[in-house]
Amino acid sequence: MINPAHLDLFRAVLRHGGMTRAAAALGIGQPHVSRAMAQLEADLGFRLFVRGHGSALPTPEGEAFAQAVAQTYAGLAQLGHAARQFRERGTGALRVACQPSLAARLLPRAIRRLDAECPGVRVAVHVPSPDTIWSWASSGQCDIGLVRPRPGYTGVVAEPFLTLPAVCALPRRHPLARRRSISAQDLAGEPLISGGAGAFQQALEAILAGAGVAPRFVLTAQYTAARCGLVAEGLGIAIVDPLPARELAGRPGGGPVVLRPFRPELPIATLLLRPAGRPPSHLAGRLAEFLRIERDALP
Repeated sequence: MINPAHLDLFRAVLRHGGMTRAAAALGIGQPHVSRAMAQLEADLGFRLFVRGHGSALPTPEGEAFAQAVAQTYAGLAQLGHAARQFRERGTGALRVACQPSLAARLLPRAIRRLDAECPGVRVAVHVPSPDTIWSWASSGQCDIGLVRPRPGYTGVVAEPFLTLPAVCALPRRHPLARRRSISAQDLAGEPLISGGAGAFQQALEAILAGAGVAPRFVLTAQYTAARCGLVAEGLGIAIVDPLPARELAGRPGGGPVVLRPFRPELPIATLLLRPAGRPPSHLAGRLAEFLRIERDALP
């Protein structure tokens, strides 16, 4: 079996034109190089050099072997390049499935950090329904998912990522907009905009029922942006996710929507998902870390 260290010395002898010069360039003793070349010739079964007068000229077999060695080292360089590509850009596009509330700012900021660390990284961002995100994470069709809790899914590693209290979105000229917070009782008789079927809507209705309020839902919209749009037109009041709502309410001049804390507190939880049964890729791990950094920087 060929000793790889002997191949390195063989290339050095060729590069420097002799064993003495190669030894001097490498800072080692000439006898060490001579012994290594003798052992390499013994392992190969043919002479590599014609020795004489301080030089070492390759034999025809030595020249042919040098070409084979060069090809091998070129292959190793290719492997090193490939490994660097895998480390910096992954094995393909990093697939992220994200709920709308985090897709507009938090996720893009985390991706910007990843791109600064790994220029040229490819990331595919999808914003499907919550059930689709869970399904993709469970089946390995996405590397990272950011989504509301859902029961009944297996094959997923889920960790708490972000929990924020819901806020009440009101038309700016609504009488309740003058209050510092909005209680469940304040919503009695008011036209409300539902978030559609799901755990959040069920929790809201349970709070209203516990306060003795019979809600009057006049419209339904799944996402916060749509509910806030309806609020802006004076069509009702909505209990919404504060992150996207702040973007819509924070327009120059205040905008047509105001946000107030809702009491009692109604938490909105987001989980970070990844497929179970396999470790995350290097890029998926780094993006998850940058997501946590951006989360911790939220006001």
